[in-house]
Amino acid sequence: MKSRDLYNIPDVQSSHDSRKLAIDKVGIKAIRHPVRIMERAGGVQHTIASFNMTVGLPHHFKGTHMSRFVEILEAHEREITVESFQAMLREMVERLEAEAGHIEMTFPYFIEKKAPVSGVKSLLDYEITFIGEIRSGKPGFAMKVVVPVTSLCPCSKKISERGAHNQRSHVTVTARTGEFVWIEEIVDLVEKQGSSELYGLLKRPDEKFVTERAYDNPKFVEDMVRDVAALLNLDERIEAYVVESENFESIHNHSAYALIERNKRQR
Repeated sequence: MKSRDLYNIPDVQSSHDSRKLAIDKVGIKAIRHPVRIMERAGGVQHTIASFNMTVGLPHHFKGTHMSRFVEILEAHEREITVESFQAMLREMVERLEAEAGHIEMTFPYFIEKKAPVSGVKSLLDYEITFIGEIRSGKPGFAMKVVVPVTSLCPCSKKISERGAHNQRSHVTVTARTGEFVWIEEIVDLVEKQGSSELYGLLKRPDEKFVTERAYDNPKFVEDMVRDVAALLNLDERIEAYVVESENFESIHNHSAYALIERNKRQR
């Protein structure tokens, strides 16, 4: 192909569509890209994120320009902050001539923890999602944090002469924020509401400690979401939230589940 012909290639995506049907979301999903995330302690964590990037497509456009999503991702600095994430969202909407846009960035995030008795250090991983959206020119940001904890059944403890069944639980907080909130702040808040928090590495004295702590601090799935929600209600930086808890039962082949959703601006 001659070089001058490169400028004569038809742009099919921008051609007119006569069906008069707008598309709510169109774009790319599950594209992985290296990122650097700021840590509360002052460091920077290197990780791999999976991105979903979509825009609303007006009814008169036949298609969107898929390559521009990747160009936008490549153009931004790999160190991601809430501010740079939102700037990337605004750029995506402008470059694709859209009125609405949505970006989700999901990544594993590691926090170093000390075992409660021995003090031995280990890393524990958490699944984090940044969610950005623009609708009718109004931007919004939410952070989703999945925190694994231990839960011990109050009923089992009450009715059993020896022991009580416990399980690993995933408490998920999706918080729409008006001001900056560290990932670690959400993790700390949730872990304190479980029967016991989890650790990557435990010695025998630590195992004894967390086992007895869980026994002394039984929680139903309902208790977990209520306790977390009560603390989120006190944080003025959080405008709305969804708290979910799924307990992967040890004596059933199903999970126990509870959810609380609140928009604190709607009283």
